[in-house]
Amino acid sequence: MMITATITLNKDLVSVLKEQDVVSFRNRVKEFAVRIKMGLVNQTKLITAASELVRNMLRYGGGGTVLIEVVSRGRDNGVRLTFKDEGPGIADVAMAMRDGYSTGKSLGLGLPGTKRLVNEFDIKSAPGKGTTVTIIKWANG
Repeated sequence: MMITATITLNKDLVSVLKEQDVVSFRNRVKEFAVRIKMGLVNQTKLITAASELVRNMLRYGGGGTVLIEVVSRGRDNGVRLTFKDEGPGIADVAMAMRDGYSTGKSLGLGLPGTKRLVNEFDIKSAPGKGTTVTIIKWANG
């Protein structure tokens, strides 16, 4: 799915290199969601998806960076997260996007579960080149 947000209003780049970085990252995502008046249910969905993706990035990609942005499309505001690692990459993205697929112990959502929690989801990965996952959760979506 192509990400459609157009205007970036505010952003922050966060390095997540060890497990201890996860809590401060989650808090930062919540700050951005609160700033755009995202409701509690959507905040929970966004933070749950972000937690799954950041743990995948740590576990499989050796850590990386997350760009947190407030984006706007018309009257809609949302939070866009771009997870980028330089790990081994995903050999078969289509397989990884299937329900029930797992290579380890995570929250159990996997990539397809994460995709269901957000409004927009995009993944790019190649063996030896790392992985980039971009998600958007709209405040009212």
